[in-house]
Amino acid sequence: MNKSQKIGRLAIAGLAVVTALGVSACGSGDKPGTKPAKTSSSKATAAAQATYPPAPTAADLNTELQTVVNPDIPNEQKLDYMQGIAADPTLPNRLAEFYKQSNATVTVTGVTDLGNGTLTADAEAAISGGQPQKAVVPFVVEDGKWKVQKDWICNMLSLGNQTSPACS
Repeated sequence: MNKSQKIGRLAIAGLAVVTALGVSACGSGDKPGTKPAKTSSSKATAAAQATYPPAPTAADLNTELQTVVNPDIPNEQKLDYMQGIAADPTLPNRLAEFYKQSNATVTVTGVTDLGNGTLTADAEAAISGGQPQKAVVPFVVEDGKWKVQKDWICNMLSLGNQTSPACS
């Protein structure tokens, strides 16, 4: 097995773990048989949700992700698309380099707005030309914009044996 095949298999396994983590992180955390915590009035909730930008479409998120993982697009044009940039302004280039080296692809197929400043994007992802696998890419609102969640970025970097100050 060559190095590219090893990286591809590790990355696919990692994508499965990241997907599982992303899905479990989206759960409410309530245990069966327990009452959910009381929340403030529905007016306060509606007001808070009104401060979030509208959920983007799958096409919008595809454009954003393709920009982020494209090594030919300057780093400066990617800064608004990723959470954690303040801790590591080179983060976009690190992720793009991982995608280039592993011949990875990701395509958003659907969007679920969780209504709390987060959303999940269902996606098809492949590494080293392999079969596309289902994946979940989480997004968060930061500075009034939808951005790829830092934890997902850090998980992708770890698949490529890369680190970042943003992932500490």
